[in-house]
Amino acid sequence: MAAAATMTERRKQIPAYMKAVSGSLGGVVEACCLQPIDVIKTRLQLDRVGAYKGITHCGSTVVRTEGVRALWKGLTPFATHLTLKYTLRMGSNAMFQSAFKDSETGKVSNRGRLLSGFGAGVLEALAIVTPFEVVKIRLQQQKGLSPELFKYKGPIHCARTIVREESILGLWSGAAPTVMRNGTNQAVMFTAKNAFDVLLWNKHEGDGKVLQPWQSMISGFLAGTAGPFCTGPFDVVKTRLMAQTRDGEGGVRYKGMVHAIRTIYAEEGLVALWRGLLPRLMRIPPGQAIMWAVADQVTGLYEMRYLQNAPL
Repeated sequence: MAAAATMTERRKQIPAYMKAVSGSLGGVVEACCLQPIDVIKTRLQLDRVGAYKGITHCGSTVVRTEGVRALWKGLTPFATHLTLKYTLRMGSNAMFQSAFKDSETGKVSNRGRLLSGFGAGVLEALAIVTPFEVVKIRLQQQKGLSPELFKYKGPIHCARTIVREESILGLWSGAAPTVMRNGTNQAVMFTAKNAFDVLLWNKHEGDGKVLQPWQSMISGFLAGTAGPFCTGPFDVVKTRLMAQTRDGEGGVRYKGMVHAIRTIYAEEGLVALWRGLLPRLMRIPPGQAIMWAVADQVTGLYEMRYLQNAPL
């Protein structure tokens, strides 16, 4: 009986490839909706002289001096990177969770969820997030109304220029803080999302229950709020490291993650390490809400069609 129960439990697990598909679809929708907030966040984090007085002033300044389309600068690499990131994140997290499942009950402990999320975050940071964000940030920091005067003409030209001037490793500038940020974010997010689904809606994976989009959005929003507070300094340092280019003598302002944290703290104060926190809170929790609303519908329909109706 126990063996039969275990086989039934295993049949009710959503395969990793479906998690990957659901994440990719959610990433496309999220990118299109929230790109302007990401542009504003990047500009605020790169502002060392106080040119922008806040989120509204930054957004209005960008629109006034560069046009409305400037708020979607870097959309192509951002959308591509989000799609690939969520595909890898959701798929790898599902595989890691399979490895941490209890062999008897088929359940995953909170520790297993944390480790699975951290592993997925580290993997996505190294494989996808870092090079795409380097290109995105380099494009977003360019100011002006005349594209022909920009150093980088587009995502591909930007990547080629970075490789030519800084070597292939230039595309992985800021990898260390990105790994710490994404690993911590995903460890918290996956654990919290599962907890909120169970607590608020009594939803367990494989039970055949499909959450309404608004229910998924609430769980996703709540799960996405903790990460930005915990990882603010890593995100600021990541942005600074990715944005910097070598000077005429081949030197750089920040020598690495620890040096950047110390320099920012010494020159700009402790609060500067959380610069851009508000736009991150305006982007990440709503982004998670949008992504999970799409992803849960995809996986929910899969549960109903292929798991609950599967012959036992």
